[in-house]
Amino acid sequence: MATTQPSSTFKADTPGPLAELLVTLAGTPDDVPAIDVQLKILVQLAADRVEGVDYASVTTLRNDAYSTVAASSELADAVDQAQYTGHGGPCMQSLDDNRPVTLPDIANTMIWPRFREAAISMGLSSSVSIPVVVGSGHTVAVLNLYGRDAATMAPLIIGVWALYDPERPLPSDIDGLPDLGNGGTELLTGFAEALTVHSTIQLALGMIMGRAGITNHEAYLKLRLRAIDSGTSLLAAADAIIREDL
Repeated sequence: MATTQPSSTFKADTPGPLAELLVTLAGTPDDVPAIDVQLKILVQLAADRVEGVDYASVTTLRNDAYSTVAASSELADAVDQAQYTGHGGPCMQSLDDNRPVTLPDIANTMIWPRFREAAISMGLSSSVSIPVVVGSGHTVAVLNLYGRDAATMAPLIIGVWALYDPERPLPSDIDGLPDLGNGGTELLTGFAEALTVHSTIQLALGMIMGRAGITNHEAYLKLRLRAIDSGTSLLAAADAIIREDL
């Protein structure tokens, strides 16, 4: 994923578990076994807390096969499976491109007929798939959010793109949109802060690569070892490396 400067506009009044989990994942080393457990918690928190989201799931790519590692309901899993069997869908494209994929109106989606038919038959109107990164910067999964009401999903979809593109309007800049709500604000706050963690670690990796003339993966292993030796997090180790060059 390219380094992105997140918007500071999204800031929850108080830190919530959904935002905290996204930030934690962004600084979690790739080899930590608890990542799958964290992804399952992420799905349930998103489905429970974000306004407009009726169902949520997480898609990963392992051994060259797409799979759903967590879903808030059988319906969410069924929509994901329609994408895998139909060889295309928003969650797969988001994972492949390391970019969000938003569908404000699923009924007008022509490129993924199997997904469209399954989603419409289950009463879904909108969806958004958002990459989830871990410590190395690798996109470990995609969080899929499905909604029955396109109007209540609209501010979330607009907010997701505002995170990745500063030229895009914020939900608050558009008249007539429903309120993003506490849950939506928390989700976007979490992704914004996760992007900051990602950018910091990637900057440190670039410095290590420049100093030692090594690959990104080798630089990540050096950063990981430094964090272990110092008893700190990847983010703290990255901050220390950046400060050394100031």
